[in-house]
Amino acid sequence: MDDVWEHQAWEDVLQTPFVSSTLAHGSRVLVTTRHATVARGMMAMKPYHHVNKLDPEDAWLLLKKKVVGNGNDEAQIELLKDIGMDIITKCECLPLAVKVIGGLLRQKTAKRRDWENVRNDFICSVSQMHEELNYAIYLSYEDLSPSMKPCFLYYSLLLKSTVFFADEIVGMWISEGFVHGTSHDLEEIGKEYYDELIQRNLIEPNMRYTDQRVCDMHDVVRSFAQYMARNEALVAKNKEINIADKISSQKFFRLSLETMGSESDEIEWYSLQSQTSLRTLLSVGNIKIKPGDSLLVFSNLRTLHVQGANNFDSLAESLNQLKHLRYLSIERSNISRLPGSISKMKFMQYISLRGCKSLVNLPSSVVTLKYLRNLNLAGTGISSIPNGFRGLTNLRILYGFPAHMDGDWCSLEELGPLSQLINLGIRGLQNVHSSSFAAKARIGEKVRLSYLVLGCTSRIGHDGQLVKDEEGIPEEQQRQIEEVFNELSPPSGLENLAINWYFGQRLPRWMMSTAAGPLVSLRILTLDDLACCTELPNGLCRLPCLEFLQIVRAPVIKRVGPD
Repeated sequence: MDDVWEHQAWEDVLQTPFVSSTLAHGSRVLVTTRHATVARGMMAMKPYHHVNKLDPEDAWLLLKKKVVGNGNDEAQIELLKDIGMDIITKCECLPLAVKVIGGLLRQKTAKRRDWENVRNDFICSVSQMHEELNYAIYLSYEDLSPSMKPCFLYYSLLLKSTVFFADEIVGMWISEGFVHGTSHDLEEIGKEYYDELIQRNLIEPNMRYTDQRVCDMHDVVRSFAQYMARNEALVAKNKEINIADKISSQKFFRLSLETMGSESDEIEWYSLQSQTSLRTLLSVGNIKIKPGDSLLVFSNLRTLHVQGANNFDSLAESLNQLKHLRYLSIERSNISRLPGSISKMKFMQYISLRGCKSLVNLPSSVVTLKYLRNLNLAGTGISSIPNGFRGLTNLRILYGFPAHMDGDWCSLEELGPLSQLINLGIRGLQNVHSSSFAAKARIGEKVRLSYLVLGCTSRIGHDGQLVKDEEGIPEEQQRQIEEVFNELSPPSGLENLAINWYFGQRLPRWMMSTAAGPLVSLRILTLDDLACCTELPNGLCRLPCLEFLQIVRAPVIKRVGPD
């Protein structure tokens, strides 16, 4: 697996196509030696089927399933069946419509008056769409709070060809000013919005990913949202006819472009220059960027996501002219530098450089971005970070942080003061020479931390065995990595833990504990590439909150537990 493991590619491993068994308290455990890319290949074969209308009684069972919970019990709902069947008739027994209206009713109390109001209001004023589905979606949209409506419409801008994770989407919402609250809790409020869209069935969790970190939007729901936002937002693909005319004939606040295919089909960067009012620009694919192209005309941009573009260096120097930019995502690009004057981008909150392998340095001025909340360095060529990184105390999410040694200084020290971290991914832990340096990261003191990824360098080849030049990893190295990991004990609130490419013989001491240990709240545990580990503690299956345990490639495991 290449180096974009944290948070993104690693999530690709957390899938369900594998044969699974069940832990004692209903959790799932997956144990496999298959390479992660095999899992991704299997997932790509997921079939799609046309779904016909439901039998009315089956539709009622589906509606009940979506409504029960949130304070509503099944007995209460059963008393409302007569009204429910009227609503199902209006939905014409279409599964999507039933699910969406069920999500709406879930937000109501189980009282006849509330259900009758939904039935009586089942009128849609939006035309030019599938009427039988429009009723349900429009009612659910109208029932959203004023803060959530733009979040729902914004979701329809996200291109189907690209995976966007929950924290990325929430970051975009925050950058656009859709999430209202104190600076301390914006991510939590944004995640509540995200979860409510799931509860309302306006977006649906992609079951190939754990913990609802990726959701899909049904084509019909997406069409509805894009129709509602048609005067302010455009979603376009380069293969569409007259796309250049669309872009040039109307001013938009938000533009989402997919530029896949041959070079002759590519959109040229200069063709976007008329869109001077843009607040969001999403571009996926190799848009044509030429010397002399710049970002200067997009002075109102809050959110810029460019993925897969070549020659982005031509635009990089003009980045610091985007004074209002909050969200900068340059992913899987050949960008080799960021402007040294990035400190001028005073409002920057989110930077993702995921998969930019040609980028080997961060400008030293990045440590002055005091509002920065999210930084993703996974899959980059960056092996060290600037001194003063510890000053970024507003950071909530940090992926791909390189564990770097420079004499008596270790980059892990810079993590110590970052007490607000919610998600953290550290790579290159084999570079840490002493457990005392690991202790300075103060992982256990980060009481808000819920997601932690700890990684070394892979010692296992594609065949599942130790690579030839790693035959017989010295015991001294194994003991050293064990001591380093022993000092990275997480706080008791941790919910999701991934350990990748660990080559100690024994797992860290803090993983041996059960109910009273630091993993008391752990729900998801994934272990990948345990090159030298010979034993798994049976306590891993006794963690009180564990829902999902997956082990990928552990070739020398001899036993589970002391017996």
